[in-house]
Amino acid sequence: MFACCASAVLRGVCMSELRFTVDHEWLRAEADGSITVGITPYAQESLGDVVFVQLPDLQAYTQHAEVSVVESVKAASSINMPLDGEVVEVNSVLDDTPELVNEDALGAGWFFRFIPQDADAIHGLLDQDAYDRLIKANAQA
Repeated sequence: MFACCASAVLRGVCMSELRFTVDHEWLRAEADGSITVGITPYAQESLGDVVFVQLPDLQAYTQHAEVSVVESVKAASSINMPLDGEVVEVNSVLDDTPELVNEDALGAGWFFRFIPQDADAIHGLLDQDAYDRLIKANAQA
């Protein structure tokens, strides 16, 4: 777990507890050793209104493997496995209410949970500052 300060809270989520990928996925380490994955507010805003989410199968995946697809009125986007691990739970609520991704990307709109092959690997992903720099660089490109 990571330390949090009041200025780093967005929609009730402590942003310093999250890690990010260059593909705009967020990850949160849970107390039970699993990692929860969703897409960032930046990603869901870029996609527009989400109308469908294809969730992954409960199985092992290698890092960067396509595990999920999110479709919006504007585009479809692949969700890749952020680290080697086994998907152990999916947010089946998204089957009937994919709009939760837009309404609460950092909370109820999560996609899946997995057990990482290497529990420390999450620390090698982007922290909030690095992710903010990535977004800024994308905006300037």
